[in-house]
Amino acid sequence: MATRRGARVLAAVATVLVVTTLSACSGAGNRGTTTGFVSGDGSEAITTVDAADREKAPVLEGEGLDGRPLSTADFAGKTIVVNLWGPWCPPCRAEAPALDEVAQEYASKDVQFVGILTRTKDPTSAIAFNRNKGITYPSFADQGGKLELGFNDSLPTLAIPTTWIIDSEGRVAARVIDKISASTLANLIDDVQKSTA
Repeated sequence: MATRRGARVLAAVATVLVVTTLSACSGAGNRGTTTGFVSGDGSEAITTVDAADREKAPVLEGEGLDGRPLSTADFAGKTIVVNLWGPWCPPCRAEAPALDEVAQEYASKDVQFVGILTRTKDPTSAIAFNRNKGITYPSFADQGGKLELGFNDSLPTLAIPTTWIIDSEGRVAARVIDKISASTLANLIDDVQKSTA
């Protein structure tokens, strides 16, 4: 009996994973799961958290695409934008110019961008992608998905790409599921910095 129940639980988990994987990277099917609001051109599912209700962000630590140690603890006191991405993901490729534009524009405003490369065994394609798109902010090489799981206690990911904004006090302030535009991202960062000041 316990074996059958275990098999049913595993089948249910597998079904959820398949559905999530199929809807990931498109944003379709994710709109109803957000507790925030949908804005922009409809391709962004945005969740924001009031300053008083924000949960502590995970400290992300690991190896960067360049093979060197990387930690978000090194950016304490800054607003941190974390983007979960993969070079195989069409929305990730589409949003890359917007992320790079805002990263450059906000570098002097105490904002640090960091990527989490996911579901990519060989980082060579990601390095080439970043070089081609002119992206200079660092990315973690997150083989097993451990880093993205760190957000499960605050605003978990539901699809790729996902972008989180961590306020200067180290709390998760916002999450965007699916591709994001430069103007929406800039407005979210501005709102987070105003609400934390």
